Amino acid sequence: MYNMDNSRNHKFFIVLGDLICILIAYISAFYIRYLDFPGRNWEAFISLLPWILLIGLFFISVYELYNLDRKHTVSDIVRKILVATALMTFLTMAASYLFREFAMPRSVVLIASVFTVFLLVIFKVLYLKLTRGNIIGKVLLIGNEENTEKLLTKIRHPMMKGTSVKHIQEEKSIAELDYHMEEVDFVVLATDVSKEKKSQIIYHAMERNKVVYVIPTLYELLLQRSTTSPMDDTLVMGVRPFGLTWDKVFVKRVFDFLSAVILIILTSPLLIFSAIMVKLEDPKGDIIYSQERLGKHNKPFTIYKFRSMIQNAETKTGPVLASQKDDRITKVGRLMRSTRLDELPQLFNVLKGDMSLVGPRPEREFFINELSQKYYHYGYRNRVQPGITGYAQVMGKYSTDVEDKLRFDLYYIRNYSLWLDIVILLKTCLVIFDKSKSEGTEIESVTVQKIDSQKEDKTTKKKSSMNF
Repeated sequence: MYNMDNSRNHKFFIVLGDLICILIAYISAFYIRYLDFPGRNWEAFISLLPWILLIGLFFISVYELYNLDRKHTVSDIVRKILVATALMTFLTMAASYLFREFAMPRSVVLIASVFTVFLLVIFKVLYLKLTRGNIIGKVLLIGNEENTEKLLTKIRHPMMKGTSVKHIQEEKSIAELDYHMEEVDFVVLATDVSKEKKSQIIYHAMERNKVVYVIPTLYELLLQRSTTSPMDDTLVMGVRPFGLTWDKVFVKRVFDFLSAVILIILTSPLLIFSAIMVKLEDPKGDIIYSQERLGKHNKPFTIYKFRSMIQNAETKTGPVLASQKDDRITKVGRLMRSTRLDELPQLFNVLKGDMSLVGPRPEREFFINELSQKYYHYGYRNRVQPGITGYAQVMGKYSTDVEDKLRFDLYYIRNYSLWLDIVILLKTCLVIFDKSKSEGTEIESVTVQKIDSQKEDKTTKKKSSMNF
């Protein structure tokens, strides 16, 4: 049976193992470099060790290196480890300079970074082999056909090799739901389940010590971060207006401006290189592509990007979103899109104040009007400055459903903090190396056991499973 304490134990052992791998990497690097442990150099390392482990713990947490589920392939793990280790190496060198530990050799730090990547990959692959072997999760998915089909490929269970999924309609009686709850480890509720039925299911699941995962409606997301207070002898819930308070807006603007200045300076070689590549491929075409988008409070502004499509790509088609293998995208443009180099000119939008580094992606008025008719809460995205990157971009994929992206955007606005912005910016480093974030991907096929509306023959019931 699924146990949240077991999940915490897994995370604890993985984090502990990661830190031990970092420690072993540095000890090995010293031995490789000197075939010994020179006193002065070793003392500098011991002085820096708490900071090295703290930096390691920070990036293990940011990139969730402790989270190993079936959806994470070996390439996913390696990509995370490479990015995390590169940033660990940079900050470790900065720490040695800051704390005047100049006896800490840079060569040892670089050798240790190579060993860290190697040891972390080996440790995580072995850990997965040992822990996934015989563990199978059982899920009860409750909801109607329309919303459950797409959920089948998204259900994840930490540290499990496969998951057996039962799908049951909301209309089933509580007695029938109780019967099926006894056979599963946890319950997933789709968005189309009524509020009354959700309350009943959650109550009965808690009575049976089952974990319930609820896919929140957009209305439920608006209630996040609400406050409770007594009104005489009645408890009331206070829901504040959707958006950021003035102090958060000020902090976010200062952070954006300073960060944009630093990033423009650091990426200036890439800006020049990208501009030259665009011009060489099409000498008569524009280098910068500008387009009107809607920003905060639907105020129009001009967004800047390196041109990645043929000149005047929408002359004949009108407003059309880019698709996988879009023939309008140039060869240089495809490279820039895959590495996000085409987004760099938006740093000047951040300087001007039209955009933020982090926020919902800005859209054209045509698409906002179209999506607002379909999704009532879509307009709430524009209560804040749009961003170059965002929570939906680092958590979702290019092919992620609009409603799912909207959930991430609304969650971000409701839970904004400077720390959350920093985490999203760091996770954006992973997006650059993840192909599924920049183009559509095929959805894997899965099978699910469906509970028929009539009485089942318990002796002939077939079980099917969904493997991750």
